[in-house]
Amino acid sequence: MSGPLRTSEKVVKPTPPELMEDAGTGLDYGTRPDRMPGYITPIDRFFLRSHAPTPHLDAASWSLRIEGSGVREPLTYTYADLWERFPLVTVVRTLECAGNRRVLFGEAYGREFKGTQWGRGAIGTAEWTGVRLRDLLEPVGITPGAREVMPQALDAIQTRRPMPLTKALADDTVLALTMNGETLPLDHGYPARVVVSGWLGAASIKWVGRIEVSEHPLYVPWNTEDYVLIGPDYPAQAPSLGVPITAIPVAGLVELPWPALLRPVPQVVRGRAYAGENRVTAVEYRIDEGPWQEATLTPPEIQGAWVRWQFGWDPEPGDHTIQVRATDDQGRTQPDTVPWNDLGYCYHAVLSHPVRVEPTA
Repeated sequence: MSGPLRTSEKVVKPTPPELMEDAGTGLDYGTRPDRMPGYITPIDRFFLRSHAPTPHLDAASWSLRIEGSGVREPLTYTYADLWERFPLVTVVRTLECAGNRRVLFGEAYGREFKGTQWGRGAIGTAEWTGVRLRDLLEPVGITPGAREVMPQALDAIQTRRPMPLTKALADDTVLALTMNGETLPLDHGYPARVVVSGWLGAASIKWVGRIEVSEHPLYVPWNTEDYVLIGPDYPAQAPSLGVPITAIPVAGLVELPWPALLRPVPQVVRGRAYAGENRVTAVEYRIDEGPWQEATLTPPEIQGAWVRWQFGWDPEPGDHTIQVRATDDQGRTQPDTVPWNDLGYCYHAVLSHPVRVEPTA
């Protein structure tokens, strides 16, 4: 029987505990890893990460302004312009918050991080349809000296984050208008949001109302103070306090509760693995520190999106640990440990997933 319907004044869609994990801010909700039914994450359980309450925007009065020192002719597009004047493209891409697994990072080091208290659920995959960002930029006349492109949100704090021009012009950098075949939901960026493939979720700005193209580096709180790796292993790149995060590192996810309770019968253990801009090529698993074995990858296998994996297990009663490690097409494999960083970002170490198998009564 489902629990009470949970909603927040800061977001629009219901966030019931049987589907979503409350990160405690009223803005941020992760997907329960044991509630991922198919390859595509349904909208009702796609994770939410926002820096301010969801704005209620009207597409009829909304517009998108493209301007800055890197354009010859600033332009303003209406919502109708996006649908009528440009080819639509569809991409299937995974978004992951750079703070995913922050709680587990803290537990590994015996301390608690500030910031959104994410478990493993700040990740999801959707089908996004919209206009390539480069198609919107072409009519404004990009100058030879243009270096960076920065989408800016129409939320209360004007969330924004720059990217290199080359990333903005990539085939799969899209201003999305729909999500999983439906008009973009309010919480996920309606009327339009950017989808920046393979990068941290904070780069995929929601509720976009302005895009700045600049001939100079752009510095904002989201690439100087936040969403940067700060610590002894990450020399500061002034004016940033550390190393700004771009692509997400490779990591795996087991589709079981934490901790998991299983029956002592033959079963299939399933999960996902994601490698940011790259493609996952292998997933290995081991039980109770035993030998590493190869899991089976199941299609589709899409660059910039997660892949599903599975293996069979006939568990004995008692306490067990499942470990999973993924490898991408650049030969990068999940490490056993990750260097400390002050804000608890990009934790992609191999996790020891606790499992209890109880005898059948």
